[in-house]
Amino acid sequence: MTRFFKLKKLFSYLVDIQLDKASTALNPALDLSLRKGRFYLTTTNAVYSFGDLYDNFLKAFQRMDLAKKQYKNLLVLGFGMGSVPYMLERVFHQKFNCIGVEADPKIVEWANRYAIPILSNNIKLLHTDAEDYAKTSSGLFDLIVVDIFLDDVVPDQFSKTIFLENIQKKLTRDGTLLYNRLVDTESALEATEVFYEEHFREIFPQGQYLNVGGNWILANKPVFGT
Repeated sequence: MTRFFKLKKLFSYLVDIQLDKASTALNPALDLSLRKGRFYLTTTNAVYSFGDLYDNFLKAFQRMDLAKKQYKNLLVLGFGMGSVPYMLERVFHQKFNCIGVEADPKIVEWANRYAIPILSNNIKLLHTDAEDYAKTSSGLFDLIVVDIFLDDVVPDQFSKTIFLENIQKKLTRDGTLLYNRLVDTESALEATEVFYEEHFREIFPQGQYLNVGGNWILANKPVFGT
């Protein structure tokens, strides 16, 4: 990290520092900034990444007692700027190998340029579609995170039973799945409730969810303590 970039990080505690912006086929309005020393990736209506301040997953990890559990092989579908591996490494001191899957080529470019080099764990970022990856790839993971949005919408294909079945096949015997869903409006809550009861628990009958305020984090089994 250059001295100039370190100064940018320092100043970002006072004011947002824009690093880049772009318009892509998947995300017409992407903005990458430094905010409070973290990479802050946003679209028009959603926050995609915010380091360890991406609190949907921070709250979930805090309820999982990670001090007693090491996840060695991690899959992140919807990588963004790598908030999940960032907080697992920096906050919870996990050591792991990570495969990240990201469909937007501009986000892949930014993550490879800015986010991945500051982490010490082994991270391989793939520019590919998460549905295709779940269907065709090999390998097992003891933690799979699904954090897939286009702006503030989960694309329909990731709400289908076949996608969940493909994810299930990629979990180790004792593996954990965490799936991020919006519940910030009445319609979003209704859609998530239907998905959870009619699809998610069909594949994961021991499923659990954690309300983190505006989002539910769904898990394939009871992992959230009190």
